[in-house]
Amino acid sequence: MIKKTTFAFLLFVASQISQAQYKYPSTPERPVTDDYFGTKITDSYRWLEDMNNPEVQKWFKDESDYTNSIVKTISGRDILFNRMKEIQALGGDSYGFIKQVGDIYYYTKNKKEESIYKLYSRKGKSGAEILLIDPNTIKKGATITTFNISPDNKKLAVSISEDGAEVCDIKIMNLESKTFLADRLTPVWSEFNFEFTPDSKAITYTQMATGDNKSDDFLKNMKSLLHVIGTDPKTDKILASKANNPELTILKEQFPEISFSNDYSHIILNIGSTKNEEFSFYASISELSKSKINWKPLIKYEDEITASHIIGDKIFFLTHKNAPNFKIGYTSLKNPDFNNAVILVPENDKVIRKLRKSKNFVYYNLSDGINQEIFQVNAKTLETKPIPLPMGSNAGYALNPRQNDDLIFFNSSWVTPSTDYDYNSVTGKLVKSTQLTSNGAFPDFGKDYIVKEIEVPSHDGVMVPLSIIYPKNIKMDGSTPCYITGYGGYGVSQYPHFVGPALMTLLEQNTIVAFAHIRGGGEKGNKWHTDGMKAKKPNTWKDFIACSEYLVNEKYTSKEKLIGNGISMGGVLIGRSITERPDLYKVALVEVGCTNTIRMETTPNGPNQIPEIGTLKNEEDVKHILEMDAQSKVKKGVKYPAVLIRTGINDPRVTPWEPGKFAAILQNYSSSQNPVLLHVNYVNGHHSSDLDVTFNDEADMYAFALWQTGNPKFQIQK
Repeated sequence: MIKKTTFAFLLFVASQISQAQYKYPSTPERPVTDDYFGTKITDSYRWLEDMNNPEVQKWFKDESDYTNSIVKTISGRDILFNRMKEIQALGGDSYGFIKQVGDIYYYTKNKKEESIYKLYSRKGKSGAEILLIDPNTIKKGATITTFNISPDNKKLAVSISEDGAEVCDIKIMNLESKTFLADRLTPVWSEFNFEFTPDSKAITYTQMATGDNKSDDFLKNMKSLLHVIGTDPKTDKILASKANNPELTILKEQFPEISFSNDYSHIILNIGSTKNEEFSFYASISELSKSKINWKPLIKYEDEITASHIIGDKIFFLTHKNAPNFKIGYTSLKNPDFNNAVILVPENDKVIRKLRKSKNFVYYNLSDGINQEIFQVNAKTLETKPIPLPMGSNAGYALNPRQNDDLIFFNSSWVTPSTDYDYNSVTGKLVKSTQLTSNGAFPDFGKDYIVKEIEVPSHDGVMVPLSIIYPKNIKMDGSTPCYITGYGGYGVSQYPHFVGPALMTLLEQNTIVAFAHIRGGGEKGNKWHTDGMKAKKPNTWKDFIACSEYLVNEKYTSKEKLIGNGISMGGVLIGRSITERPDLYKVALVEVGCTNTIRMETTPNGPNQIPEIGTLKNEEDVKHILEMDAQSKVKKGVKYPAVLIRTGINDPRVTPWEPGKFAAILQNYSSSQNPVLLHVNYVNGHHSSDLDVTFNDEADMYAFALWQTGNPKFQIQK
């Protein structure tokens, strides 16, 4: 009895030491107990979920102010931010998406001395540049998310968001006068498709039920609409919705999106969700003028198709049905039969990724996990040939799939900025881009860094790819800080790409950067994804732990120098890694992270996650969701790493209270002397298109991590 009392007293003392060192804002515990099919979980921070409550709003502001009072005083923090800006400027002007209509090129560009992308046009690739839209003139904090040009080249539609909220307005510009029309279509989501009709007189778009990300109707019950330009949006015709089209069995959390075939002969209705597989319908373009469109089934979930494109009378598709590494086929659009389709590219030992189109060709990537070759297929003759790009990680897109076969490709690696290429599929001519491409000159980063691509055995013997980037001059004695990141969700793959100004700045601080290609991603095909979903989700963080242990065991770094990172769904990854192995990491950076999965389904964006993690309505799923839930795994008296948790107050994807609650429980429960800070950005959402906002967040995180791993240049200023 005495021993138990003494042990309890020691835990109490340790906790008091931690609390004495960091005077966190007070966070009362108000327990609420839920019964999940017989498993009772007590949540002491449920009250923080009421983001409309002034007490909660004050708590977030107090946490933000407290974090800033520490992080902003770390010596070297401003040096990181300024260096990120310098590296960005070294690359010169950077270009976003480029679209071509006739001989006019439209594109977004971020000039090297600026922080946001503006929209420009020019006649011919070398023509005089004309500024069309500066978001700053619309509203402070506004950014461009995407745009489209009418077929007659007389109108431009652009979606604008504010402060990272991702809820946008679509505005329409008269290109002759460079003025906006009165039309304002809102609210729309930043990633949704909108297109002009063939006659350029109307636009199709998907409207949200509400733009309020605190509402239960947020990201639910959306409608695909047809807006005739110049009319009142209230009179827009419904093309598809759950209420208007019960025969389509659209779920309230699914997204109806409209597009047109290359030749405008057909309308395609895709029912979007977080599932990779397509679910779609189609109709003749003549149906657009009818009061209600007669949608015909096109692709079902059971076809397991992840991409499809219509060219002429064929529909080309990418599928993993009976082919974990994917295969490509085609079938007749007049009578689609995916089960008896012609297979153009059978499954092989490499993973087939992406499926793009231009006017007369389709394109696909063949990946070994590092290098990506790109091939083109003539839609008429079915002749297939490789595009002669250099070895490496290759990507690209068509400039106008309806008008021509011109593409732009990007070849890059972890420490080599992208080299852009112009390509024409008809002539086969491939040349380095000289226009509409970065005009800067990065130094040769490759001479200072080594890149290793290896595989590490995980807990079950499965080999997990790990990319390691490190300065040539480091000592393999465990003394070097190492930042390791991963994602592991939705089948998303992390192929080699230039790490960019932020991580390059971190590398320059004599820090290793590593990417763990864990299960739940798609690097090794569809099975790699499904082996990190639902019941198999623990593979995600166990793979990450295995990669982290490898870096320690091989003396790239040590436990006192290891920095773990996870973003968004990667919050499950890093949250469970530090709750399962709190001894392994010195620092955890949790960015807009899903750390309270057992409560996610109650959030506006929660039902969208059901295909990936499961539902609270299913007893078997609940067991696995509880296993993913990092918050409920935090235990009193455990020594957790130093943790910086980042959220954006306007985040529409991971509601701010989820990371907030994780910060609260760690602050109250951890017995270590490591700080736990909540970084709240009031001009950001899940992410930002404003580079200054992004670089400021990253400078704060990296300064915190370098401080905690003992870098003498990054210490609290007295």
